[in-house]
Amino acid sequence: MRKLVVVCLLCIAPLGATAFAQIYTTPSGRAVLPPPPAPPPPPAITVPQVPTMNSPPPFALQNTTPGYVQEGKPPKQVLKPQKRDSFGQRMSHCLDEGAAMGLGPGQRSAYARNCAHQR
Repeated sequence: MRKLVVVCLLCIAPLGATAFAQIYTTPSGRAVLPPPPAPPPPPAITVPQVPTMNSPPPFALQNTTPGYVQEGKPPKQVLKPQKRDSFGQRMSHCLDEGAAMGLGPGQRSAYARNCAHQR
């Protein structure tokens, strides 16, 4: 029984001693703690310039050439709709894109079907 008590005390004694080894004290008995690090500087806050409603637009956005539209006649259409490629051409192009992206055969066919319908 006596041996058991001695063994228990020998096991518990190092656990209590390690906690005291971590505290540094001065000769006066006060604990020495390092000062905390300085706080980081506050972030710089810049307020964006708010545009005013009565200011004129920049010169690049102003229309410098007047447009002449006669009453009763609509203006001429400048842009012509582009001719759409055939489904086979679109499918071939999309299959090439899928292969370039490194897709497998099953993924490539699914990608090409969706791509060809969107073009």
